[in-house]
Amino acid sequence: MDGTGLPETRSTCPYCGVGCGVLLRPDGHGGLDVRGDPAHPANFGRLCSKGAALGETVGLEQRLLTPRVNGQDVGWDTALQQVADRFTQTIAEHGPDGAAFYVSGQLLTEDYYVANKLMKGFIGSANIDTNSRLCMASSVAGHKRAFGSDTVPGTYEDLDEADLVVLVGSNLAWCHPVLYQRLLAARAARGTKIVVIDPRRTASCDGADLHLALQPGSDVALFNRLLVTLHEGGALDKAFIDRTHGFDATLRAAQSDSVAPTGLTEAEIAAFCALWMRTDKVVTIYSQGVNQSTSGSDKVNAILNCHLATGRIGTPGCGPLSVTGQPNAMGGREVGGLANMLACHMDLENADHRAAVRDFWGAPAVPDAPGLKAVDMFRAVADGRIKALWIIHTNPAVSMPEADAVRDAIAACPFTVVSDITAHTDTARLAEVVLPATAWAEKEGTVTNSDRTISRQRRVLPAPGDARDDWDILSEVGRRMGFAKAFDYANAAEILREYATLSGIAGQFGRDFDISGLADLSDGEYADLSPQRWPITPACQGGRFFADGQFFHPDGKARMLPVTWTPPAAKASPRFPFRLNTGRVRDQWHTMTRSGLSPRLSAHLAEPFLDIHPDDAMAHGISAADLVQVSSTTGTAILRARITDAVQRAQVFAPMHWTGETAPAARIDALVAAVCDPVSGQPESKASVVAVARYDAAWYGFAVSRQAMVLDTDYWALARAAQGYRAELASRTHIADWEAEARRMFDAPNAHLSSVIDTKRGVARIAVHADGTLIGALFASPDPVAVVRDYLADLPGTDAPGVLLGRPAADVPTPGPTLCSCFGVGINTILSAIETQGLMSVEAIGAALGAGTNCGSCRPEIAELLQSVRIREAAE
Repeated sequence: MDGTGLPETRSTCPYCGVGCGVLLRPDGHGGLDVRGDPAHPANFGRLCSKGAALGETVGLEQRLLTPRVNGQDVGWDTALQQVADRFTQTIAEHGPDGAAFYVSGQLLTEDYYVANKLMKGFIGSANIDTNSRLCMASSVAGHKRAFGSDTVPGTYEDLDEADLVVLVGSNLAWCHPVLYQRLLAARAARGTKIVVIDPRRTASCDGADLHLALQPGSDVALFNRLLVTLHEGGALDKAFIDRTHGFDATLRAAQSDSVAPTGLTEAEIAAFCALWMRTDKVVTIYSQGVNQSTSGSDKVNAILNCHLATGRIGTPGCGPLSVTGQPNAMGGREVGGLANMLACHMDLENADHRAAVRDFWGAPAVPDAPGLKAVDMFRAVADGRIKALWIIHTNPAVSMPEADAVRDAIAACPFTVVSDITAHTDTARLAEVVLPATAWAEKEGTVTNSDRTISRQRRVLPAPGDARDDWDILSEVGRRMGFAKAFDYANAAEILREYATLSGIAGQFGRDFDISGLADLSDGEYADLSPQRWPITPACQGGRFFADGQFFHPDGKARMLPVTWTPPAAKASPRFPFRLNTGRVRDQWHTMTRSGLSPRLSAHLAEPFLDIHPDDAMAHGISAADLVQVSSTTGTAILRARITDAVQRAQVFAPMHWTGETAPAARIDALVAAVCDPVSGQPESKASVVAVARYDAAWYGFAVSRQAMVLDTDYWALARAAQGYRAELASRTHIADWEAEARRMFDAPNAHLSSVIDTKRGVARIAVHADGTLIGALFASPDPVAVVRDYLADLPGTDAPGVLLGRPAADVPTPGPTLCSCFGVGINTILSAIETQGLMSVEAIGAALGAGTNCGSCRPEIAELLQSVRIREAAE
């Protein structure tokens, strides 16, 4: 039975903060058919490669289906009582601050609200923080300092109307592809100019009119020069400045700053400033390159200063827009999920706000001081101040800076609980109690995207096994800890009604966040709730902020902040000469718990890598496809070298997705120092210093397998493939018996082997068959293995004649490495079309093959491929 006769369900994509609407239909086999929702205001039907592949990620393989205590399956009653008892005991013996929650932007708002209420209202500690601390805390701090509230004034519609869009520290093309396509559509329709400010040349530069490759951490100096230029050019809005405080001091600070730290030429800076100054409608989009810095809050305020000084804020086509990395990072901020906030944008350190929240909840007490932010929280776990820790839908043993130290701290914590959809994460393997939670397609609730739009996630698949919703798990623990009345929720709709009612109290205090218009929703109205941008009150829905010059400081005026450039905390040295930038790749998400399940998404970049400039590679004896060892004072990693001038000299870039489950030697956050912005507490993840050296292995390998492999080498990177798995391998330990190694790796002690082994040259090729089909193949040599990987990855499960050649027969075409993940179009397919059909533009290739016509994030790579063909033809 398939699902063609079933109705579609409207829901929201669980990846980035764009908040795209999706239409979901069960396929009748436990999976989903997924397409973009044409009616959703965030995406109007468009999806990126990750969203389009969601149907491949909902299977039950590796799902946690029952609670576990100390590795043993138990019932919910046993597990929840254990959690309630241990937290109660910890609080009695060590006080409320002996407990902590570390939560996630993967939670729905209703889940987040209950977690915040339990910790701050009833446990009585503010020790609840979130992985949003790692990506958006500096934006929160900058907003609050400037506006008096964490208000995002920009909307997606501004991209349609802006004449200039500046991308600062944001590879929008890869990290928020749907918004990037919206921007390119605006450029095509009305000539919108695009400026990219980023140390790297990224995919977003493909459509840019100007790329400013500034030095890491120097954004403040650049925007200070912009402010000075705006002043000197008479481009300020005096009437709007009168609605602010601090302009004179801010201008003096900007005038005292130097642009030398940017490394940009005066001509480049002048071109940027002139374009900004002569363009009335300017949107500045910023993301992790701004926030993940020891001066992240100052960077945010330097950007906001320019918009405030010119009045380019809150009107169509104008304003700063912070784009969030997680589906509900914004919702978590709204419910007070950060350690220094209260629900509904109320202030933890405001006595009136605390009293209002305490009375509304009927709570014993609300803490009067901020709790521990993420980095300090795990330091407190390490030194024994925190005795009981609950981690929900996040993987800090991989994603936190100084990840090795965090892993060790969690392992040593007296009591750790993890709620997740799988026990196969670095963090879950360290927990005493692991609780099975529902996944996104099994949940009911709401999320808030980057432009304040609240959307519904809806259950379309049944909860598997004993999995329960997060709000339900948290509520049951609250009841078992003695707070029955406060956590007696029947469903998610009831939680939203309570939360919306509390937001009305916040509105009475003059706070920005008010959704009290949803306080009386019936269960049926909640079920049918359409996307709505807050505020949502009986008098107002989705209005713009700040165009009227009214802000949320007590006097109603904004604050301009005098800021000056400060260098990154780490200083390069002869021992550590490279500055490390970390970030995302196009087709993967966080630590790949979801996206790594999709063969399609793993086909583009199947292993961790380090981008290094050609001059640096040559100086260090590094060739293309070599492995490199990267080291810092806090850890080491082994990565595949990608030699490219997209990074500057003395700078390297590595993605943050790989874990102990997928490439244990490549956990890049183990190298990132845990130094933080003093205002926001956000770690500096883009400016650590490292050493790089060629990794000299005794042998290198590539393997494919029908089932998961048993890998035990110095370096391995495992990825899903269409017919099973593929793995890159390397080790400094010689293998004495290659056939025995293959049997061990593929768990095939009695299978039939065919092999070609040259012991003298150190070359081995082994195929393992059972019942006439290939179950695994291993290729090894003293140099990086030269085989056609994508061809081999399709062979497990077939009879695979000629597999030991490592390549197809000369007359057998192969698509080559995947370039367009949305439609599975390989490089060889594109090259063949160029040669046989004369396709010499990105648009022509899209029309013929579909590549680049969905999310568009592969278009820059198609353009590079075309350029390489032109260069080759010109040289012939």
